[in-house]
Amino acid sequence: MYSQGLIGADGRTEETPEFLAAFQARVDAEQKIEPNDDMPEGYRRTLVRQIGQHAHSEIVGMLPEGNWITRAPSLRRKAALLAKVQDEGGHGLYLYSAAETLGVTRKQMTEELLDGRAKYSSIFNYPTLSWADIGTIGWLVDGAAIMNQIPLCRCSYGPYARAMIRVCKEESFHQRQGYEIVMTLARGTPEQKAMAQDSLNRWWWPSIMMFGPHDADSQHSDQSMAWKIKRFTNDELRQKFIDATVPQAEFLGLTIPDPELKWNEEKGGYDHGPIDWDEFWRVVKGFGPCARDRVAARKKAWDDGEWVREAALAHAEKRRARKLAVAAE
Repeated sequence: MYSQGLIGADGRTEETPEFLAAFQARVDAEQKIEPNDDMPEGYRRTLVRQIGQHAHSEIVGMLPEGNWITRAPSLRRKAALLAKVQDEGGHGLYLYSAAETLGVTRKQMTEELLDGRAKYSSIFNYPTLSWADIGTIGWLVDGAAIMNQIPLCRCSYGPYARAMIRVCKEESFHQRQGYEIVMTLARGTPEQKAMAQDSLNRWWWPSIMMFGPHDADSQHSDQSMAWKIKRFTNDELRQKFIDATVPQAEFLGLTIPDPELKWNEEKGGYDHGPIDWDEFWRVVKGFGPCARDRVAARKKAWDDGEWVREAALAHAEKRRARKLAVAAE
């Protein structure tokens, strides 16, 4: 069971300056915080929000790609996509389990997603209009995810950090798989290359929005950095992603849809055009092209699976009663 800090005479947690300083000293010393350790309530809440959002994103992210499993152009592509979607489901389960160590239930997290209190990555509110989108999602979306998630392997909270090690290994494979799909199209017929370019045009800006708002506009970034939940700011990660991805697009013979993109010799990275933050916030608030469909699909899955959860609980209770009866004999 998680612990929040010192317990006062009234039974409530007292987060004294001494306690907060001692906790920060542990974090600064790179000591992992574990579920039974004392932690500030703000630290716990931040982790529940971030890990929950991450878990929801993995599960909701299965939907745009799952839409193409039956329409993949070959048996090999179908098997690879099926395996990838299965991996994403597993990532969601790892992360829900990590969040549960902080005293929140999976049921609670799911209900918060369905009623709009919890969010998932804005990128998954966009539709997959062509087979090229499956490749572009692997290349750009999973590529952005890797850029964001590799530092999470050093997150100060132990269960989250350990879950991310396997997640990042599998996401790296997904990114290479997506890039190979786009490369095949880019080197194919003129129609196939045009399909790849169209997909890049539609997914580029949503992908660089995945890193979140500019640091000056982020209400959680500074504290998350201090607690070493995050290791890099949103803008730092976005810049690293752009610098890594532009040469890949050039190798494919595709054009990044940003007329203001140019190399800046002085900073050793690319300058990019303005990001449409109005669109970002509109999508985050639930007005994306597929937002209602995504939440409706999750609600249907949750409702349809109720009998399975009830049966599993009944079976577990029956086994528990049997063990108690045997122990009493």
